[in-house]
Amino acid sequence: MRRLTFLLRPSWAILAVVVVAFAYLCFTVLAPWQLGKNISTSHRNNLIADSVNAAPVPVGQFLADPKAKDTEWRQITATGSYVPGSTVLERLQRLDDKPAYGVLAEFRLDDGRTLLVDRGLVGAPDGSHLPTITDPPAGQQHIQGRVRKSEGVIPGKEPMTQDGFRQVYSIDTTQLATVLDAPLTAIPTGGAGGYLQLSDDQPGVFTPQPLPQLDAGPYLSYGLQWIAFGVMAPLGLGYFVYAEIRERRRERAEAPKDSGPATEPATAATTSTPRAATTAVLPVPTPTAAADDVPEPTESAPATTEPVAVPQVRTNAQRLADRYGGMRR
Repeated sequence: MRRLTFLLRPSWAILAVVVVAFAYLCFTVLAPWQLGKNISTSHRNNLIADSVNAAPVPVGQFLADPKAKDTEWRQITATGSYVPGSTVLERLQRLDDKPAYGVLAEFRLDDGRTLLVDRGLVGAPDGSHLPTITDPPAGQQHIQGRVRKSEGVIPGKEPMTQDGFRQVYSIDTTQLATVLDAPLTAIPTGGAGGYLQLSDDQPGVFTPQPLPQLDAGPYLSYGLQWIAFGVMAPLGLGYFVYAEIRERRRERAEAPKDSGPATEPATAATTSTPRAATTAVLPVPTPTAAADDVPEPTESAPATTEPVAVPQVRTNAQRLADRYGGMRR
């Protein structure tokens, strides 16, 4: 356990927290977000494909079906008339990458119920002035369109009246019922109440909203990538921890080799120094000279008080030469 104490350092602790937080977000937020978009997109594409192959259903039969669910994009037909003076514009739309307005209106059925109808888009080339909005045809009309879910209300974007038209920022049947002051009949969609989006070549239509492309998009691959990132992040942290432990082991293994050459000379010096000192202080044994071998002082040799070095080893011939030769002189 002592080998892992370096993980308690601030740098390692911060790195571990970041990795854990990132992996948690990958598995709980980012990957589910992309996978959820893939599921919803695939479900939408299936509904659109089914609606293309299915025959249109009369609106009365459709509204009377108690099991109606997941009905968005279904094609229905309705017979009735447009309500005069019921035009409402939807702001901030795009048509051919240019500013546009969506045109909404009431459509009263023969049985007295009222539907919200999306008549399509009208381009506004300058983006600041309203284009010419023509009224829908009067009298009884037979229309066909697709069921669409309400978009909901955008917070902070309240309905307004400008240039003589009531305007909203999104299509929501509940909000528009208040704006129009009319009891709109919400088409069942399995969720939020829906409205009718006109198809091509229908009475009162402008430029219809195009159908989405039947492409699931990159959401599945993005979701799998986030899952992979969530797995790789802890593995990467584990690899760095392993590399740090391995590096510390290597440094400990090489530490004695680095300090060995530096300590050996010191040891040799400490062991050789006493020997040298002992050799210097020990007296050198000299052979004991006989009483006759001691040289006698001569007249020419002045007495001196300086110590005379005594040779350690002398032969008899040298001693006799020194004794008798000195006396002759």
